[in-house]
Amino acid sequence: MPPSDVTIQTLRASNPVYGSRRTVIKNYFVAMTGEYVGTTLFILCCLGGVQVAKLPETSVTGNLDEPLNTSSLFYIAASFGFSLAVNVWIFCRVSGGLFNPAVSLGMVLAGCLSPMKGALLTVAQLLGGITGAAIIDALVPGQLNAGTALGAGTSIAQGLFIEVFLTALLMLTIFFLATEKHQGSFIAPLAIGLALFLAEMVGVVYTGGSLNPARSLGPAVVTHNFPGYHWIYWVGPGLGAILAAGFYSLLKFLEYESVPGPEEAPHVTPLFLWPSRGSRSMSTHFRTYSHHEADPEKGLRLHTTSQGNAEPVTKVQEPGSGDKEVHRSVENSIMVNARLDRIEMLLTQLVQMRPSDSAQTAFAGSESAAMTTKET
Repeated sequence: MPPSDVTIQTLRASNPVYGSRRTVIKNYFVAMTGEYVGTTLFILCCLGGVQVAKLPETSVTGNLDEPLNTSSLFYIAASFGFSLAVNVWIFCRVSGGLFNPAVSLGMVLAGCLSPMKGALLTVAQLLGGITGAAIIDALVPGQLNAGTALGAGTSIAQGLFIEVFLTALLMLTIFFLATEKHQGSFIAPLAIGLALFLAEMVGVVYTGGSLNPARSLGPAVVTHNFPGYHWIYWVGPGLGAILAAGFYSLLKFLEYESVPGPEEAPHVTPLFLWPSRGSRSMSTHFRTYSHHEADPEKGLRLHTTSQGNAEPVTKVQEPGSGDKEVHRSVENSIMVNARLDRIEMLLTQLVQMRPSDSAQTAFAGSESAAMTTKET
């Protein structure tokens, strides 16, 4: 069989596509290009916001002895969140809009990406992080001041687990809003950006808010500054992605989609029904009880007063009458179905009557009528 006829599975999330080797290579190239450009723009916008916000300070995380600059913190978090939301919206149809090696790892572990495509996208993301940092370093005056570092007295272990849990938060947002298709999928990029915004608000002061090896690698390469704990910005997001992927896979194994949501849950009679004085007072504000027209089978009824337009009669369901109403409605439906069946049977008999029978019946009826007339 010629090589051009060999079908090769392209590495597209949850939707394998088969084609020639040339098509597969083209698809890989398009995905890598989109991921590279998207990561470059993402890192460029993020680090640009950090650089602007941290101009009067000496480190991205600040100093424990200095008061926290909440304006700078908000500016940094907003730069990351909005940059991610916009670029994911742009490149989600091109490469998936991951821009993060930790996200690629989580998608591979959850079965949303093949290992080959995950590895290729990771290479593109790391190159994009370095390119974005180099561009912003060349565009702004002074040395790039947007690296990630521990601050506020944070230990290496604390910084590691901060990165783990914040990355897990971001990954869960991606899994349940972007990977799962539902009514809110169209707004998933905005929710993902908000998740990163929230994570940055928490993590910037302590770890620099990396959550992304490409985000930490880019400035470190450009400034030639690799702290001894730089590894936490690789291990932490990786462990967070593993944690989120494991939790997501567990819920998928348990078929969480089959659990009815609040809008799909059937009506359940409350275990305890307490009389609500407030609800009755509100209902009787424009209505009065009408005891002389009460229906003994359906309980007490309410009628409107003469003020205003007449409203439909409203039945008040007393506590403990839920089961009776259900049985009564079932009995009524059975009676209606029995009557409909009887009517259908009569109509069928009328249609199936032969013309001769109907003529004889009519003739007999006319003779009896004539004899009755003669007798009278």
